[in-house]
Amino acid sequence: MTSLPEGVHPARRPVSEAETLRANRREWDAYADEYQATHGDFLGDVGFVWGPEGHQEADLGVLGDPADLVGCVALEIGSGAGQCSRWLRTQGAVAFGLDVSERQLQHSRRIDEATGTVVPSVLATASRLPFADACLDLVFSSFGALQFVADGDQLLAEVARVLRPGGRFAFSVTHPVRWSLPDDDGEAGFQVTSSYWDRTPYVEEHEDGTAQYVEHHRTLGDWVALLAGEGFALTALHEPQWPEGLDRIWGGWGPARGRLLPGTAIFVARLLPS
Repeated sequence: MTSLPEGVHPARRPVSEAETLRANRREWDAYADEYQATHGDFLGDVGFVWGPEGHQEADLGVLGDPADLVGCVALEIGSGAGQCSRWLRTQGAVAFGLDVSERQLQHSRRIDEATGTVVPSVLATASRLPFADACLDLVFSSFGALQFVADGDQLLAEVARVLRPGGRFAFSVTHPVRWSLPDDDGEAGFQVTSSYWDRTPYVEEHEDGTAQYVEHHRTLGDWVALLAGEGFALTALHEPQWPEGLDRIWGGWGPARGRLLPGTAIFVARLLPS
């Protein structure tokens, strides 16, 4: 079960884009070392893992024919240490990273040097992408920035702006069904404790009300509506099953619930010509 630091408690309340960014930038800078130490081997320095189930892009084929990746200009939003982008570069893509955490990007540079595969990356937020209009073939995110952005409309508008017509947007997020269950890999984790339709952000905050961590929740229908509103056509929705033999616990999600319920949702969409 996930435990919080002393003096920090969970809450559900409205949170603005600015407060979300401040909280999550601080939190990810503070948590980056522990995150990479805990999950780095699972992710791989040059690996494209779509979620806690450990499914690799090389196996799932979410991005389509591997031949289409050659020469593809791609941006990973919420790139962390750049593992996914680094894998894409080994497949012939021209991939870039973007993250709000400077410390995560420092880990990316560390792995660049260790592997010899460099991922040029920028410190920025997904709701304000520092890229020119229609300059990318692919935007993607593996459990990255999407859950940490308050303004979903702005996020999707930015992705649509930087993609070329026909470009692909692929992203994985916590499956919305998980919101109804507590972060507990034991028996308590099977109890429905909140509504699937409650979009109130999850906040970890200090006694004075200062947010330390913020996560925004959207239903499957919300994501479809956001995509359609910015001219995307949904081409696939993957709900990968928990693989046999994997006993890893991540964020309270593990094999017990993973064998019964989806923990990850992967959306794939194409930007329609205007």
